[in-house]
Amino acid sequence: MSATATGDRRRTALLAALEDHLRVSSLDEINVADISRRAGVTRSAFYFYFDNKAAAVAALHEEMYAEGFVAAEVLAGGGTVRDRISTAIHAIVRGWAERTHLHRAVLDARAASPAVRDQWDAFQQSYVDVVADLVESERAAGAAPPGPDARALATALLDLNDRTLERVVRAPDGADLEPHVDAVVHVWLTTIYGNGGGAA
Repeated sequence: MSATATGDRRRTALLAALEDHLRVSSLDEINVADISRRAGVTRSAFYFYFDNKAAAVAALHEEMYAEGFVAAEVLAGGGTVRDRISTAIHAIVRGWAERTHLHRAVLDARAASPAVRDQWDAFQQSYVDVVADLVESERAAGAAPPGPDARALATALLDLNDRTLERVVRAPDGADLEPHVDAVVHVWLTTIYGNGGGAA
């Protein structure tokens, strides 16, 4: 096995071990020795790949971003805009609900690590581009009325999603979040389209 393949395998094992620990413990409760032991590598190997636990969480966050961007790309797909917005928001929330342990760790790391905050902001900015393009195209087509700067509007809507996703992560087991998510979709539609709600 090549050195590159061995390195990839060790890094993957460390990330898998971290996620396994996060299923039962908070990020603060986990130490590097525990992660390394579960991955079958040394502590020095951990630090070869990651500066600290937050950096390892950031690596997992990259995977989450890829999943989230797939959902965001629904906005540029086919079907009515109403359906596309609803589908995208529900898909993102569903993804967070399926891996709350990991998303909770990302939120914790974001609060403690400037590097993770910068990563989060960069990912968020890419979503802003998608939403702003949607708003501008709907306005140009006459489907949405004029309003605030499209990028500022997109940022505000994504801030709403951010708070909603935090609610999902912190919610008790079995909580019914569907009415809240439906309300978020409604806010998106009325913000972009006014009382008309964006029928097309």
